[in-house]
Amino acid sequence: MEVVQGILDQLYRKVLLGATLEDDVHGYISYLNPDLSEQGGCATFSVAQSNVHGALSGMAGQHEPFSHEVTLLPEAQECSKRHLQVDRAWELRLLQLTVIDMILRRGLSAETETHEKEGYRELAETLLQSIELDSKLICMLQNSNKLLSHMAAKCLTSLLYFQLREKKTLSSSWVTFCQKHLSESSESGEAGHCLWVLTAVIKEIFKDKHSQRTESLKQLLTPFDTTFEVFYNSLLSRHFGSFQNPSNIINSLMCFLELLELLVASRIYLKLHFRSQRMLFLKPHALDILAWPVPAFIKRKLVILIKKCLLCKVGEDLCREPVPTLTSPDHLLESDMLALADALLHAVHAGLWKALAVPGKPSCFGGDEVQPGGRLRSGPDHVTLRAVSLITVKSLEIKFQNYTSATEMKVDLQTFMSKLLAFLKPHLQPSLQLHNSCEWLSRVFIEQDDDMLEAAKASLRIYLHLTREWDASASLTQEKEAWIHSTHRHGCNPHCIFLFFLKNIAFDSMVLLDFLISSETCFLEYFVKYLKLLQKDWGHFLSICKFFAAVESQCGVNVHDPVPSPAHGRSTSHRVPHALASIGENTCPWLPCTSDASSEPQSQVMMPKETHSVPANGPPYRSPQSLVDYDSSEASEEETTNEHLTKSKQTSLCQEMTGEIQGLPRTCKDQKECSLESQSRPLLSAESSSPFSAESQVAPDRTVWEVGLFLRTVKCLEELHGSVYRLQEKNLFPYNPAALLKLLKGVEAKYDNT
Repeated sequence: MEVVQGILDQLYRKVLLGATLEDDVHGYISYLNPDLSEQGGCATFSVAQSNVHGALSGMAGQHEPFSHEVTLLPEAQECSKRHLQVDRAWELRLLQLTVIDMILRRGLSAETETHEKEGYRELAETLLQSIELDSKLICMLQNSNKLLSHMAAKCLTSLLYFQLREKKTLSSSWVTFCQKHLSESSESGEAGHCLWVLTAVIKEIFKDKHSQRTESLKQLLTPFDTTFEVFYNSLLSRHFGSFQNPSNIINSLMCFLELLELLVASRIYLKLHFRSQRMLFLKPHALDILAWPVPAFIKRKLVILIKKCLLCKVGEDLCREPVPTLTSPDHLLESDMLALADALLHAVHAGLWKALAVPGKPSCFGGDEVQPGGRLRSGPDHVTLRAVSLITVKSLEIKFQNYTSATEMKVDLQTFMSKLLAFLKPHLQPSLQLHNSCEWLSRVFIEQDDDMLEAAKASLRIYLHLTREWDASASLTQEKEAWIHSTHRHGCNPHCIFLFFLKNIAFDSMVLLDFLISSETCFLEYFVKYLKLLQKDWGHFLSICKFFAAVESQCGVNVHDPVPSPAHGRSTSHRVPHALASIGENTCPWLPCTSDASSEPQSQVMMPKETHSVPANGPPYRSPQSLVDYDSSEASEEETTNEHLTKSKQTSLCQEMTGEIQGLPRTCKDQKECSLESQSRPLLSAESSSPFSAESQVAPDRTVWEVGLFLRTVKCLEELHGSVYRLQEKNLFPYNPAALLKLLKGVEAKYDNT
């Protein structure tokens, strides 16, 4: 055994360094052949254990004086030697599996030289043909030693991937093994092994950048397409209490949810079409897991998977490249998304969120339990809360795209948003009952800006679907006023959501600028849609600002600037917009009063996620693309906006300003006019954002106090307009912002007219 281990150690060092193997690679076969006398090894180990136990028991039964030096009987010494031999045999197997795994990976690695790669490939093929390595590894999967079983699964993954890359026939032993155990029993340990290995092989295919990924994955999935569907039905069509081995079921659930995500990702990125890729969309049995008595991390994994499916972000952590656009679109994907959204809303209507428990435990890596010495964080699982909120709003948006009746949309919006708010209220402290209901979005997503903006965009598109038939230039009719009341009551008023967003960032235009440049979120798409709505719905926006200020004034909330202003302490004067001042003094009946004790601290500022830096000479993918003209029709805006904004490559402002970058050609026709106006027309003064002195806790003039929020909002947008224009002048903006500047200029024009 010492000789074998010495040779394997020597081979391990060679493979680790990528050294050339000797000409006769067949000499290594006998040393790499795993000893599969599993029963004999286990028997030897069991006999050794029993003999040692018996010998020690015999010694304990003798009534002799106690001694610190215990001399083992000859039988015990022999059993100890056998025990040691078994341990060394297991260590030798682990070393064999490690070397085999490294040989298989070296044979496919691009870092290995061509000459050395041929030797590794020849050795791998010889192992497959001479000792039937695949069959032996499958047997080792069922070993009682978990470390040995895991190493066998890891080695089998490399072996299967080697066969796919070398365009060889997939192991028939493996195909038969998987089809049998996935079809017969969903709670067997072997089913979990099959799922783990298949998931690992698909991950290897995704991570590799070779051009044959689609063919490799198609070869792997073809034998299991029907088998996956059978396993899905068997696993999820039963009640959790009917399973005899819950631990195996939990393991199978974890592996299968990960496999489902990879199947959907392969549909999006590699344009494959299998029935198993549509299981989650067309058969909503998986939603029943949320009511099962399973650990919270299982439910969290499921709601995150559904969120990724509805946002078309499945596999984004594994696939770094963008979704291919040149291939033919998946026309069935839209209908499948609608089916999933519809199934989710049906489950919500049946009380799904009432059955979903969100425990007050932290979301720890690998589970919910806190390790000894760790600090326990109080509060609910915010990861689950965010995912539940986003999939509900996104499902409504997807379903509303296929509605024709505004009445049906209003009923569904009120129904499902009421259920969502009822689900969230017990978990949000202070409770939303003391706040404007539209605050739920900023409260839930305060720590996750990408999800927050996805939810805000979905909410905005829902609002646009419902109000498309209204004429924005007309005065507020009784029907529209009733609908505005409803949007507040159910937390989906776009102006309230935007104002809460600005409050969270302390009305800092530089934060908005960083969001515009960052590619981490969908802020650009959301922002241009909202600016277009803002110009059409200006009167509604003014009334919202009025109601915000009136409610805060009535409740005595201090609304001075969250960031100290240089104007504090000086006497200020304000130009009160006529339209805003003319609004009645009655406060909004659907905006309940807030108290000082329960109000959210305004010093809590949300910052955008860290963005990626770009070399000073500019990325190679930049192209002179321009944003679309948002004065176009609503239909064309829905298509062209998404296309152009998605393709815009954005970079970090701080990194861009470190060097001069060759700018994009500007296409704005009235650029000189914009320049002259931006220079001649000053921004709103700093005093405008401070409606009263910092020393005073109440406003000296209620009329002036009420318009503070409106003035701060307009000032923030004007500062943003100036910053974007200056960066464009210096060729530092990563895309052509002509249309964005046009929208911001339109807001300023609305303010001037007001």
